[in-house]
Amino acid sequence: MNAMTATLAKGYSTLPPSLLEKAARLMRWPVTLLAMLASLYLVFMIHASGQTLWALGLLALFSAGFYVYVSNAGFAYRYLFPGIAGMLVFIAFPLLYTAQIGFTNYSSAHLLSQERVREYLLDQHEAVEDQVQPYSLHADGADKNAYRLVLSTEGTEQGQAQPRWVSPPLALGPTRDELRVEMLPLDAPLQAALPLRELIRHREALMTLRLVLPAATGLSELRYLGLREFGPIKRHWTELPDGSLKRETDGQLFKPNGQTGYYENAAGQPLQPGYKVTVGWQNYTRMVMDAEFRGPFLNIFSWTVVFSLLTVVFSTAIGMLLAVLLNWEDLKYRTTYRTLLFLPYAVPGFISILVFKGLFNQNFGEINAILDALVGVKPAWFADPMLAKIMLVIVNVWLGYPYIMILCAGLLKAIPADLYEASAIAGAGPLTNFFKITAPLVVKPLAPLLVSAFAFNFNNFVLIALLTDGRPDYLSTKIPAGQTDILVSYTYRIAFKDSGSDFGLAAAISTLIFFLVAAMSLLNLRLMRKAQDS
Repeated sequence: MNAMTATLAKGYSTLPPSLLEKAARLMRWPVTLLAMLASLYLVFMIHASGQTLWALGLLALFSAGFYVYVSNAGFAYRYLFPGIAGMLVFIAFPLLYTAQIGFTNYSSAHLLSQERVREYLLDQHEAVEDQVQPYSLHADGADKNAYRLVLSTEGTEQGQAQPRWVSPPLALGPTRDELRVEMLPLDAPLQAALPLRELIRHREALMTLRLVLPAATGLSELRYLGLREFGPIKRHWTELPDGSLKRETDGQLFKPNGQTGYYENAAGQPLQPGYKVTVGWQNYTRMVMDAEFRGPFLNIFSWTVVFSLLTVVFSTAIGMLLAVLLNWEDLKYRTTYRTLLFLPYAVPGFISILVFKGLFNQNFGEINAILDALVGVKPAWFADPMLAKIMLVIVNVWLGYPYIMILCAGLLKAIPADLYEASAIAGAGPLTNFFKITAPLVVKPLAPLLVSAFAFNFNNFVLIALLTDGRPDYLSTKIPAGQTDILVSYTYRIAFKDSGSDFGLAAAISTLIFFLVAAMSLLNLRLMRKAQDS
């Protein structure tokens, strides 16, 4: 195999360079033209589906790509374009799309566009029961790929259905277009009716048929009603020239309301389903102006800040303390201690969280078993709001302190030993060394990383979801909210769980979280710049 590969490589290497260049030059434009045609076809399909703005954005992206890689003028951007395009598609686009949803009422009750809702309502109908016609399907003798549909009326002879009307030969193939069929009187015998299995196979084609009988029968257009019946239908709604819908049963008019996203009658009663409309700053003002939503939201926001801050403070204190102790050269088994203390960081976080969920179990957990044996109490960690928050901080500190410990251990190695020698000559003790030498020299370069840790815990969704799921809940709230929820878990709950899938409100909160984290990132960059300058 190696000899064959070497032979082939040697053969290819003997080709004149000019021939390879000519072949590449000849293939360049056909391949480019095919790529352009494929791109235009994709843009056209997106535009045909009604997404004009997305089609224009994709057209602009494709045009920029072809300009950069085809023309000589864009040569300097050929290495930058993939990164810029990736940032636009995977970062800028999701952010802008999320922010745009935040200005709408998009939710489980307002999933469709107004056009789709109108089509849905106008398509509602019911069969006219006294005019339903049984049917049967027969193979056509002249063409084995054609069929005839026969409508029957209930006869009195032995309770059998008597054939009455027959269709011309029909080619029942896969199609989406409606087919209008003029029915004729049956004047000749047909082959045996197809069994139910064959009717099921032709079901989609039969649904496209619109059977028309002579006017003398008094029957209107017949539509497919089931595997055995065709019949006329009576629509529930009629569209008026002004865009309103008239309900046929009682004549009530329902007009579209651009503020609520519903068709509503004169009394303001909405008609389901609703449709998506732009509501402006309503979702943002709701966070401040709606008293029933503002209370839980502000509590959750405050708890998010406190939770992140306490985690960073305790993780830093414990991690720095352990790093200082493990830096003591006379400590025996120092490597063993360092390995054991690093284990919480080595174990996957979700496994540790699930283990702690079992340890904190009120009835069977080891923590309550120990507390019950020592002091005779069995705290309700998951039922009491304060205990649940304390539990979250404990578990999160356990997961976070090894990271700080490792960072501090590295920073301690960079502190000159001369400082400690001079401090010993001056008669300073360990506490003085720590607060006057170690802590100032460690905290300064550690500050940007602490800001990053704060931002990470600000969005620590996994811990909340696996340990408490935001419970216990606040009582008597318009939107379900948990007392241990943080903003990101609360947003997830609003968007995808038991809050009616209010995507617009969730997108508004997500946009707020983005700006908060962006502000932390800017602060982090400023702290890093100051650390470098000093």
